[in-house]
Amino acid sequence: MNYKIKLEIFEGPLDLLLFLIKKNDLDITDISIAEITEQYMQYIEMMKMLDLEVVGEFLVMAASLMQIKSRMLLPPDPVELEEDEIDPKDELVRRLQEYKKFKEIAESLHEKEQYRKDFFSRASDEEETKKLKEEAKEVYFDASLFDLITALSDALKRTPEEVLHEVVQEEYTVEQKIHDILHHLIDQSQITIRALFANTKTKVEAIVTFLAVLELIRLKEIKAIQKKPFSDIELMRNNENIAPTESNS
Repeated sequence: MNYKIKLEIFEGPLDLLLFLIKKNDLDITDISIAEITEQYMQYIEMMKMLDLEVVGEFLVMAASLMQIKSRMLLPPDPVELEEDEIDPKDELVRRLQEYKKFKEIAESLHEKEQYRKDFFSRASDEEETKKLKEEAKEVYFDASLFDLITALSDALKRTPEEVLHEVVQEEYTVEQKIHDILHHLIDQSQITIRALFANTKTKVEAIVTFLAVLELIRLKEIKAIQKKPFSDIELMRNNENIAPTESNS
């Protein structure tokens, strides 16, 4: 599988840590380094398997987590205590708190922007205006890369192992899966990613389908949304990226 996905639109290592803290309902000031490190490494392995180009910066954070975990397992060094050295765990917590604060401000500004756009964008007629107002009432969250990886991981656990004695091997390409997903979203307004993976027969097909979803999100052709954090991910066409049909005059 030589298809490379550039993920400049997605999140970084601190986002993954915040995702795991929220998912495990942990206190940011009292996180279990051992538990978080283990889960963090599982996501790293998934990203390596998918050959995602963002892995490098995540590995730097992984090394920091391993260092903190090792230091916590060892008895304190009296020399370091005398030097009053900054605890690396405290430093990590400080970075996470600071990053979380800026992230919440950015999300709040984005929500206000979307709200204003829904109400004040130009509509061609009354029906379009009504539709925009109805959509504005719907509250949903954009699914993160880590939500998507979680969905893929769950799908791979449910997908049976490939039959080794099977002679005919079916080929799957990202391009074909992109076409299939877009074609499906013409017939239906949206589909859950769980249903999308349920139609895959092998782990390879599930991974190729996942890469197709990432590429469509990157191209802004589809949106991956959740009605609430960690709920089922729904895929829908990004109407802002669909050219309006010319009306007959």
